[in-house]
Amino acid sequence: MQLNGMANTVRVLIVDDDPGARIALRGLISAHQYDCAEAEHGEHALASIAELPPDLLITDLDMPLMSGLELIHRVRQHDKDLPIIVLTSASDLSAAVSAMRAGATDYLTKPLDFDALLLALGRALENRDLKLENETLKQQLRDKQGEGMGPLLGSSPAMQAVYRTAKQVAPSRATLLITGESGTGKGELARIVHNMSPRAHKPLVSVHCASLAESLLESELFGHEKGSFTGADKRRVGRFEQAHEGTLFLDEVGEIPLATQVKLLTVLQDRKIERVGGNESIPVDVRIIAATNRDLAADVASGRFREDLYYRLNVVAVEMPPLRNRGGDVLALAEHFLQRFARENHKPINGFSDRAKTRLRSYRWPGNVRELENAIERAVVMCETKLIEEEHLPGGANSSTSHEGIQIPGATMADIERFAILKTLEAVDGSTTRAAEMLDISIRTIQYRLHEYGMVKERPRPSSRPSD
Repeated sequence: MQLNGMANTVRVLIVDDDPGARIALRGLISAHQYDCAEAEHGEHALASIAELPPDLLITDLDMPLMSGLELIHRVRQHDKDLPIIVLTSASDLSAAVSAMRAGATDYLTKPLDFDALLLALGRALENRDLKLENETLKQQLRDKQGEGMGPLLGSSPAMQAVYRTAKQVAPSRATLLITGESGTGKGELARIVHNMSPRAHKPLVSVHCASLAESLLESELFGHEKGSFTGADKRRVGRFEQAHEGTLFLDEVGEIPLATQVKLLTVLQDRKIERVGGNESIPVDVRIIAATNRDLAADVASGRFREDLYYRLNVVAVEMPPLRNRGGDVLALAEHFLQRFARENHKPINGFSDRAKTRLRSYRWPGNVRELENAIERAVVMCETKLIEEEHLPGGANSSTSHEGIQIPGATMADIERFAILKTLEAVDGSTTRAAEMLDISIRTIQYRLHEYGMVKERPRPSSRPSD
């Protein structure tokens, strides 16, 4: 089967704990030019999806370890568009209804009618293609009007400069260095450049350099041979090899240790890698996009970053502007996030009050677009009227609200914090993890505050692992 005129085979992942059922399904589907993969349970399926995302998922509902329903919930947390067809017995249609509510695209009853299955496959893929085409048309209209590029929104002069650079550099193989404060969208820009490049049909592989210890980063980038160090029980292919003929995104590249910087420079110069513990030179064809929130020029001057590597990475540079320098983009982004979160939370919120709009424009947004997104989600959850008001927004609680919802003109910051924590916990059914994400604070901060409010019996110990 061909999609959109391309000869790429559609990949179908079959999930069923019954080997016979998997073999039968695979035989039928493969005969119609689909590429099939199998998983014997939900955990195996999630690992397969993470390694190579399928175009369509077929799953049984009644499975050990993880039910098909839980698998659907887990998949939908990360992919809202993947077509999912569930298989269930004719006597348990209530399970099919639950699966559809959880996000399944279609369901079929056992014993399977193979013709009906093929029709369901074609219908699900056709609907997916129509949705993608619709999104593409919307994006083309936004690009024409200068309102955004891919997931990046905004028509400010600062963002227009970013779009121009992205369009110019995308067709080349030149290394791109994206700088800017945290939360400005550096990762989104990297994905846009890759998707507009001739390498779009090949992988975009990301490495968050700050999250890995020095001893692990080299193995992560270049791979390792079996026995090269304690725990290396088998050969591992590194991110450079995974990104062959595609793009490698080095996020927070300024955090790479000096010893690894030397090896990275050698790879960029020679376009060859050696796995840790190996002596074989492996050619790699990789386009590098790097990002950092550090001042690399200053790091070069202080000896923290190699000058020769800096010039290798800084072939083309683009700086993502902070949100405070993007003028009217703040309101446009806020409206976009409001529509999304109001829809997800089933709330009939129509917009922002005039005072809320003033607050949005005047607030400095130190966390940039990421902070704005979290703030709007929190505001939607806490709003009980048709409009988002000033007190729902950061720095906008000049006349605060008590936990019971009564206006208190002289409320302290501690009162405001207490209200925000308790109200958010109430909205997320007591999940400290979700509340911490929405409030942009740590789980431990919430736990300590709850102890102070007398709402937990024991103060969390510093060495304990926070949980819900």
